[in-house]
Amino acid sequence: MQVQLTQKERMLLEDMRSEEELCILKYQSYAQQAKDPALQQMFNQIAGAEQKHFDTINQILQGNQPNVGQGQGGQTGGQTGAQTGQGKQPTGQINLSQAQQVNNNSSDKYLLQDLLSTEKHVSSAYDTSIFECTKPNIRQALQHIQQEEQNHGEQLFQYMNSHGMYQLQ
Repeated sequence: MQVQLTQKERMLLEDMRSEEELCILKYQSYAQQAKDPALQQMFNQIAGAEQKHFDTINQILQGNQPNVGQGQGGQTGGQTGAQTGQGKQPTGQINLSQAQQVNNNSSDKYLLQDLLSTEKHVSSAYDTSIFECTKPNIRQALQHIQQEEQNHGEQLFQYMNSHGMYQLQ
């Protein structure tokens, strides 16, 4: 069944597609820049989920019904070592000096702060799109994606908090 979008829905969905594309590029790039292998793995996993969000938005923009909850993305269940920051260092690798670890930690912290800020922005943008959507099945798909974006933010926060990068007062 073809979906007819209003002009406003189309505009908002095109904006969300652009946001998802930016998320994919950031996560892929940051996975290459991250020093911690567990963080690299987490960034790659989230990049895959963002790709599924992008694909879902494209599907809707092409006039197709979204498949809510099917193939949309990402791990929302139990935490992996990458999510909790408990990834193991590969064997045979020399431990970094304390100064190098601090530098790597600072570099990873910057990446995490930027991604957490991005997730907050994207979740907020989905909020507007959801309120402006006239079709229940599309609204449901956008709510599903927004929930996954919030889960990504939680994963980033948990990693930061467990590594002393985000102190709770």
